[in-house]
Amino acid sequence: QVHMVESGGGQVQAGTTVRLSCIYSGQGSSNYAMGWFRQALGKEREFLAAIGWFGSGATYYNSSMGDRFIISRDSASRTVYLQASDLTPDDTAVYYCAAGVRKNRVNVVSPSDYEYWGQGTQVVVSS
Repeated sequence: QVHMVESGGGQVQAGTTVRLSCIYSGQGSSNYAMGWFRQALGKEREFLAAIGWFGSGATYYNSSMGDRFIISRDSASRTVYLQASDLTPDDTAVYYCAAGVRKNRVNVVSPSDYEYWGQGTQVVVSS
């Protein structure tokens, strides 16, 4: 069982940068791949970034987002971060971190390949 708690959300102005944090715990949690997703009201959950699926520090991004999102991981503190820059109102959503058991075949962008989820942190971007 992996437990995760996100933080860092809130109401921000368009154009700003936020850094979301996700502290994870649980036996074996350091061996899990981690990802960030978001879900806007009335929309499906959307993949943003992942780390650790193909090597401990290997990252994978949703290419449609450009380079506005950066994922990183501090194994010592068991924290995974998502830096989101140049925010617009379209980025308003609940942001979730997720943990996935490393497996031979995985669809990194699919929520179904992540076994554990945090409760989410809401980001509201005002213009």
